[in-house]
Amino acid sequence: MSKATRPLSPHLQIYKPQLTSVLSITHRATGVVLTFGALAIALFFIAAASGEEQFNTINGVFDSGFGKLLMFAWSFCFFYHLCNGVRHLFWDAGQGFEIETVYTTGKIVVIAALVLTALLWIVA
Repeated sequence: MSKATRPLSPHLQIYKPQLTSVLSITHRATGVVLTFGALAIALFFIAAASGEEQFNTINGVFDSGFGKLLMFAWSFCFFYHLCNGVRHLFWDAGQGFEIETVYTTGKIVVIAALVLTALLWIVA
């Protein structure tokens, strides 16, 4: 079989996204978002240590509507990544590989992340 006639499978045009693949991609994406959020928090602390003017500037950014939206998204990413990380710890121990359990725990991860995010923003 020549290289030109080989099938180009698997690719996203053929396979329907499943909960497991969406959660896996989301876990990786939230890890990237957490990295940028950690940089933003480091910038906040650097500004706080640099003086009142720098602190007021960065605090104004975080206190704006856009800043609050970013912090809300970052907090959801944190809780999702945390809950899914606990799920992965169980997998590392060899537990929870039955397909029904994988789907159930996946749904629990999403619900727990939403609830924890909401609780954080209600309490804070």
